[in-house]
Amino acid sequence: MIEPRRIRLGMVGGGQNSFIGEVHRIAARMDDCYELAAGCLSATPEKAHASARELGIPRSYDDFARMAQEEAAWNDGIEAVAIVTPNHLHHPIARAFLDAGIHVICDKPLTATLAQAEDLEQAVAASGKRFMVTYNYSGYPMARHARELAADGALGNIRVVQVEYPQDWLATDLEASGHKQASWRTDPAQAGAGGSLGDIGTHAFHLAEWVSGCRVESLLADLDSFVADRQLDDNAHVLLRYGNGVRGQLWASQIATGHANGLRLRVYGDRAGLEWFQEQPEQLRFARLGEAPQILSRAAAGGAERDIRLPGGHPEGFLEAFANLYRDYAALLRGDSDDYGLLPTVAEGARGVRFVETAVASSAAGGQWREL
Repeated sequence: MIEPRRIRLGMVGGGQNSFIGEVHRIAARMDDCYELAAGCLSATPEKAHASARELGIPRSYDDFARMAQEEAAWNDGIEAVAIVTPNHLHHPIARAFLDAGIHVICDKPLTATLAQAEDLEQAVAASGKRFMVTYNYSGYPMARHARELAADGALGNIRVVQVEYPQDWLATDLEASGHKQASWRTDPAQAGAGGSLGDIGTHAFHLAEWVSGCRVESLLADLDSFVADRQLDDNAHVLLRYGNGVRGQLWASQIATGHANGLRLRVYGDRAGLEWFQEQPEQLRFARLGEAPQILSRAAAGGAERDIRLPGGHPEGFLEAFANLYRDYAALLRGDSDDYGLLPTVAEGARGVRFVETAVASSAAGGQWREL
């Protein structure tokens, strides 16, 4: 049996001490679908090349535009690039690689502004290249099973979609200490218009639409910055009106004391309801009207069983979900599949940025309903 060839992968960002860069690298390695062949791991030349040496990356660059041009010219240059930089750099980097004819994997949110997101949508269509946004929670087997239940009508007619994503890591002015992640995520010049809304609210928004199959048509937002002198929101309450009369709410907070990474989704229909909690990812609560609730485990994952990697009792989580996205994307690039299936597209990425800008405008107007 001939093993599928590895996709030649590049990376921009993700140098020394980068959490998300290592997550992407582990995800790419897990199914042996990729070889990391080139990188521009930092804008600082010394750090970029030192990081590449540590990781054994053959070709190291300190300028992403030059990397795109030179890799495109190589016979064995990279086929896809993973972008793991602060938000404001997503657009120019993605555009450079798309223009060079290279497929793109981009961390969320897609871009810092809606104009940039829409430009990338157009660039992807013009280039014919594949583009994936790493809304990684869509890679969890039980989140995929929840989507399957909703699509199969197990919930009946959906009425309410509730999603929350509380954290507490920005409950103090961590950015004042020079903390790198806190500094850029609270800086509108680097993060964009949304703070907690853009960083984790976009995850919650995507998951709610993706699982339920319902699309938000309008929203009303109330954004706050509880930490003194913080320029971006650290807490967001958003009322949501979906199509077909479905109603919902989204809460994203990075000042919710006592919460680490509490992403939770609830979807209620007229026949049944479900609940999925990211910190207990292998379980899905499913309750039919008038019956005792069931706790479904990975063994009941239905069509999502292909996403399960280990025997029962061996916990899977964040890294495996990321790897499911990378595996499915590799199949797309190799031509084993011709549609995105469950993968988050550039259009979904742009919709996330549109959600942020609409919510910011709603809150700035004193909490007015705005069409999405």
